[in-house]
Amino acid sequence: MTKTPFSPLATPPTLDELKAIAEAALKTLPDELAGHVTGVVIRVADFPDLEIERDLGLGSPFDLLGLYQGVSLDRKSVSDPHPEVDMIFLYRRPILDYWCETGEDLAHVVRHVLIHEIGHHFGLSDADMERIERQG
Repeated sequence: MTKTPFSPLATPPTLDELKAIAEAALKTLPDELAGHVTGVVIRVADFPDLEIERDLGLGSPFDLLGLYQGVSLDRKSVSDPHPEVDMIFLYRRPILDYWCETGEDLAHVVRHVLIHEIGHHFGLSDADMERIERQG
């Protein structure tokens, strides 16, 4: 059996490698999302911090694959003189657990999480995000 670079039998990707996968996945997003995600910073951490765990009432740090932090576009104001930087956090260890449990392609998992978090950025419904994912 030949191992692909990120098959479940391979060495798990590092934080930097997962970020590279995410950046490549961003390039595959449909135009309706890709054209509007300029300025969004992607950060990769092993787990959410304790404050996020508490705020979201997580039972485990493995319960969260990603998180959008910032103000969604439907709530931004041009009159805000110091807008916060919008960020999408990807949580490596929960993503890797999900990847191993499901056997899905890692790049597909990362793309799914990105679409979901970008969808929050735009205030999209779950149905909208599912439709976008089906577009390829």
